[in-house]
Amino acid sequence: MAEKVFKYDESSIKSLDWKEHIRLRPGMYIGKLGDGSAMDDGIYVLLKETIDNCIDEHTMGYGKNIDIEVTDHSARVRDYGRGIPLGKLVECVSKINTGGKYDTSAFQKSVGLNGVGTKAVNALSTHFKVQAWRDGKTKVADFLNGELKEQTKEIKSPEPNGTYVEFTPDEKVFRNFRFIPEFVENQIWNYCYLNAGLNINFNGKKFLSKDGLLDLLKRKSNPEEIRYPIIHLKGEDIEVAFTHDNQYGEEYYSFVNGQHTTQGGTHLNAFKEAMVKTLRDFYKKDFDINDIRASIIAAVSVRVQEPVFESQTKTKLGSQFVSEGGASMRSFVGDFLTKELDNFLHKNPSVADALLQRITQSERERKELSGIRKLANERAKKANLHNKKLRDCRIHLDEDKKDENVLNTTLFITEGDSASGSITKSRDVETQAVFSLRGKPLNCFGLTKKIVYENEEFNLLQHALNIEEGLENLRYNKVVIATDADVDGMHIRLLLLTFFLQFFPELVKNGHVYILETPLFRVRDKKETFYCYNENEKQGAINKLGGKPEITRFKGLGEISPEEFANFIGDDIRLNPIILKPDMTIQSLLEYYMGKNTPVRQDFIIKNLRMEKDLVEEKELVMA
Repeated sequence: MAEKVFKYDESSIKSLDWKEHIRLRPGMYIGKLGDGSAMDDGIYVLLKETIDNCIDEHTMGYGKNIDIEVTDHSARVRDYGRGIPLGKLVECVSKINTGGKYDTSAFQKSVGLNGVGTKAVNALSTHFKVQAWRDGKTKVADFLNGELKEQTKEIKSPEPNGTYVEFTPDEKVFRNFRFIPEFVENQIWNYCYLNAGLNINFNGKKFLSKDGLLDLLKRKSNPEEIRYPIIHLKGEDIEVAFTHDNQYGEEYYSFVNGQHTTQGGTHLNAFKEAMVKTLRDFYKKDFDINDIRASIIAAVSVRVQEPVFESQTKTKLGSQFVSEGGASMRSFVGDFLTKELDNFLHKNPSVADALLQRITQSERERKELSGIRKLANERAKKANLHNKKLRDCRIHLDEDKKDENVLNTTLFITEGDSASGSITKSRDVETQAVFSLRGKPLNCFGLTKKIVYENEEFNLLQHALNIEEGLENLRYNKVVIATDADVDGMHIRLLLLTFFLQFFPELVKNGHVYILETPLFRVRDKKETFYCYNENEKQGAINKLGGKPEITRFKGLGEISPEEFANFIGDDIRLNPIILKPDMTIQSLLEYYMGKNTPVRQDFIIKNLRMEKDLVEEKELVMA
C-alpha cells in the first residue's frame, strides 16, 4: 500500500501571534488544563501567575498588603507595589517576552523570569482587565479573548500605587471549571509562610504568618502526634523546618523564590541528602536512609538568582547552582544543615534524644517487616498484576511512553466485574487504567502496615500505584474511587479512604485522591438525552423536554453501558477531590468514622438515618 503523501511547501509554514500560540499550546505555559478539581489545574496556575507579580513587588520592598477576591468563575487581585509603568501597561500583559524581570538588578530573586505570566492569563481568559496606579496617575486596559478592546488615557488618581488584575478563565479552554476555595486558601497560606509579615486579604478573611515555615508545619502537623518540637532553622536565602510524627510515609513542602515546587527538584534533593548525612554524623551511626526519613514532615525554602525550572509552571527546580559563579545547590544546602542542625542538636539534647528514638523505632519496624515485604512482593509478581487486577494504560505498558504525560494519568478503583468491565471498555486506553476490587476491602483502621503486605488486595493496590517507598514514583496522578452511589458504594469509599489515610496519607494530602461522580438519572425523548447527577438536574431536564420523557434511574455503575460511560470519564468527567481541612487531623477523622461508636457519632448517625433510609428505599424501588 502506497504511503500517503502530505503537501509541504511555503503554504505549510504558519506564524502565530502571541495569544494564538498560547491558546494552541496552553500546556507549554500552564501545564495541564483541568476543571479546578485538582490543585495543580490550569485555573490555579493563572491565579498564581497573577499573584506572583504582587509577591515580587513585596519581596523588593514595595507593598505589604494584597487583596484577593475569587468567585466560582473569576478572580480579582490588587497589590500595593510600584504599579506597572503606565506607558507599558498594555505591552506588559499582551506582548510576549516583555516585562521588567529581565533586569536582574530590579528583580534579583524573582519568581517569574520569562515574561510570560500575565500574557498567558490574558490569552486564556474571556475577559481580562488590568489597571495600574503610579505617582498620582492611573490607566486601565480591557481585553476580550486576548484582544485589546479599550485603554484609557492616563488620568489623575488619589489611589495608592499598585496594580489591579481581574480575569475570567475561558470555558472553551477550561471545561466546566470552578475555583475551589480550599485550594486557593492553600496557595495563599504558602505565600504568607514564605513572606512573613505580608498581609493577604482573601474573600474578606485575613491571612498572615509571623514565623514562616514554622507556622506552615504547625498547620500541617498534629501537635499530639509529633515526636519532638519542630526544628526551625533560618539563614541567608534558606529556611528549613522539620519534625517527625507517627504517620506512615514522608511529607515535604519545598519552595524556590516563593514558588511552591510541588515536584521538588535540586533543592529538595539536597535537603534530603544533607539531613541524612548530618544525622548520621551527629549520632555516629550509619542509619538506613529510610529509617531517618520515615514519618518526617519537612519544609525547605531557598532563594536563588535566575532559577531554572523544568517547565513554565515552575513545579520542579532544575538549578544546580544558587547564583552565577556561586556555590552548588548541594553544597549550599549541605553546608547550612551541617552547621545549623548539628549546633541545634548539641544545644537541645532532649530533642536529639527524641529524634534518635523515632529513628530507632523506624529501624525496628522496617526489620520486622522485611521478611513479610519480600514474600508480598513475590506474591504480587505471581499474581500477574497487569492481567488480573489491573488494566493498565499504554503510557505504562509502552517503555518508550513511560515518562510521557504522567500528569494526565488516572487510575479508577472500582468493585465488581460489571462496573470494571464498563469502565475498561469506555476508558481512554492511553492514560486511564482500571483496578478491580473483589468485594469490600478490609477495615484497616488501627492496624499496622503489616496488613498492607498480608492482605492481597492492599498489597496489589500499593504495587499498582508504586507508592511503597513514597510518592516519588507514583504511577498515576489521579486516583479515582469509582463506586455505586448507594449505601454499599459509600461504605467501599470509606474503607478505601481509610486505607489511604492510614498508610499513605501523603497521597491524599497532595491532592491525588478523588471520588467519581456518575449520573443518577437518564432523561430522554426521541430527540434529546440528558444525564442528571441529582434531583434538581433531573427536574430541569424534564422541564426542558416537556411531556412525559423516559426516565431511567441507574442502579449502579454496571448498569451504564460502555458507550454512555465514555461520556462520564472523558472531557466532561466530574470529580470530587478529597480535601483535608486543616483543623481536622487524620487520627481524629478516622476515629470518628471508623472507631468505636462515640456519643457524637451516634448522634450523627441518628440525624442521618432518614437520608440513609431514603437511599435504601429508592434502591429497592428501582430494583423492583
